[in-house]
Amino acid sequence: MKTRKFALIGKKLSHSFSSEYFKNKFLNEHIPDAKYDTIEIQDIDEINEILASDFTGFNVTIPYKTAIIPYLDGLDDVALYANAVNVVKIVNGIAIGYNTDVYGFHRSLIEFLGNISINQALILGTGGASNAAQYVLNSMNIDFQLVSRNKPDCVLYSELTEKIVRNSKLIINTTPVGTFPDIDVRPEIPYKALTKEHFLFDMIYNPKITLFLKSGMIANCNIKNGYDMLIYQAEKSWEIWNQ
Repeated sequence: MKTRKFALIGKKLSHSFSSEYFKNKFLNEHIPDAKYDTIEIQDIDEINEILASDFTGFNVTIPYKTAIIPYLDGLDDVALYANAVNVVKIVNGIAIGYNTDVYGFHRSLIEFLGNISINQALILGTGGASNAAQYVLNSMNIDFQLVSRNKPDCVLYSELTEKIVRNSKLIINTTPVGTFPDIDVRPEIPYKALTKEHFLFDMIYNPKITLFLKSGMIANCNIKNGYDMLIYQAEKSWEIWNQ
């Protein structure tokens, strides 16, 4: 029986969820022909060696979700629109990029909001995960503003007023700020403008409650971390690799 090789590709992977998740999945579901590893690369050019090897597929994480695109042979429609890839499937040497962050975030967000209607949102960050959030909010007809430290055409953190935060009942953190081990930091927004009507979604899953979410709890906000999103996108990855 030939072993199918899968992996997570990224820069700092010592606290990765995906590796343990898939190893447990293969063990619990009796999938003996699959193996999942983590591969840290310091530069995106190193991806060529991985693409040339005998992997069936791999996941991609920070900071390479957009940088990997020129190295692939094609993209599915969602990855193309989101301009971000977190899943690669290789068949006969042809590498196609997919985005399951969109699926995972969409499903998790719908569960989080329930029947609450949101008119205005803030997306903190402008990277690959932000692209997925933008795709989903567009599909749900939720207006949003992007918040960045320095990007043009975005609201700068220094310009973020209490009024903007008050009027944006959904705030999504797509940045790594607050991720383990740097758990004592949070995105710089006017937290005193938060209310019990706010929904704070943090794509970070480690720690379970970031300082961003703790700050929301103090204001009686509804809070959600990225764990369910991660589960959903991982299951979708497995589905793609087995199609």
